[in-house]
Amino acid sequence: MKIYIPTPLRNLTDGLDSVEVAAPTVQAALDGLTDKYPELRKHLFTAEGKLRAFVNLYLNDEDLRYLPGKEATPVSDADTLSIIPSIAGGCCW
Repeated sequence: MKIYIPTPLRNLTDGLDSVEVAAPTVQAALDGLTDKYPELRKHLFTAEGKLRAFVNLYLNDEDLRYLPGKEATPVSDADTLSIIPSIAGGCCW
């Protein structure tokens, strides 16, 4: 499957905007990604191994939070996974 890497994390994937990973589930794909690029792990997961609250995942444009299997959702080589970090901020007027 193809995993799309957000711009702020591309420095951890040698500048790649996407990475191909062979895996049976979303979790296995993320494990494969972080095995290949270990520095990504601390940006995506907590010390307990849970996906960080500000990291959103979209499997083929579907928000993973609303899929019944969540990270255990099966995937195929044709699927795409997009990592979308939440953006906060703003400014006063």
